[in-house]
Amino acid sequence: MNRTEFIIATAAILFVAFCLGWFASWLINRFTRVTKADIGELDRMAQALHEAEETRDQAITYLQQREAEMTNQLHQTEAELRAAMDGLREARHEAEELRAYIERYNVGA
Repeated sequence: MNRTEFIIATAAILFVAFCLGWFASWLINRFTRVTKADIGELDRMAQALHEAEETRDQAITYLQQREAEMTNQLHQTEAELRAAMDGLREARHEAEELRAYIERYNVGA
């Protein structure tokens, strides 16, 4: 095999390898092509995800508002409890004073 035959054989082998690579690439691209149905399904999934995120955000907002209302109600109830306890303490103190007064009055009479 002389030099010219070697160059031609090498060129032929490289050309065949190139053709096989191109054909394999075309074949893979052909089988992995994204169809319009797949794109439509992805669009529907994206829309469903968007709606789910909006629903989640609305739920979080509602829960935060509800928590604020409950916290406010708790603070009001605690304030009412403190006021009732103070009133009870005053009533007990007044009742104790009245008992002492009655005992002093009964002892003096």
